[in-house]
Amino acid sequence: MDLSHFPAWVVATAVSTGTVALAEIGDKTQLLALLLAARFRKPVPIILGILLATLLNHALAAWFGTLVAAFLKPEVLRWVVAASFLAVALWTLKPDQLDEGETQFSARGAFIATTIAFFFAEIGDKTQVATVLLATRYEPLWAVIVGTTVGMLLANVPVALLGARFADRLPLKTARFVAAAVFAALALWVAIRGIG
Repeated sequence: MDLSHFPAWVVATAVSTGTVALAEIGDKTQLLALLLAARFRKPVPIILGILLATLLNHALAAWFGTLVAAFLKPEVLRWVVAASFLAVALWTLKPDQLDEGETQFSARGAFIATTIAFFFAEIGDKTQVATVLLATRYEPLWAVIVGTTVGMLLANVPVALLGARFADRLPLKTARFVAAAVFAALALWVAIRGIG
């Protein structure tokens, strides 16, 4: 599919949004959103905490992605990114579970607990890795950050609003396979078309 007739920021935002929204389904941070919703029962501060934590975390991840892209030769970067997308595709097939330590929060409020918990839960998570990879492939940087943040919100806001009742209805296995297919397609796209 030829995307060249769309502005670069539209493509970067759309691909980043879709990729992260799919990857987030059934992810550890989505389980964390469910836990926070059940504990605090205050969806607005939880949603604002998710927004702030994701913006901070994904901005750092995207910036790191641009550093990697600037440091490596385009041909080397092409294969590193393609292999990384393929690795994330395989990683996506593995269901996430919350670590024991991630269920303990201070009583400082839903917003602070969510911001801190989400920021740290995202470190090394597949959606953060995806943000790094998307930043090596798409420009402008702000569009990647906006897209990945919107993707996180698309996956987590319904969980924060509807809590435990919504989680039972998610087809997590199907979502993992679709997300893995998206990452595999991105790996193939980069391998064929290259970076940029």
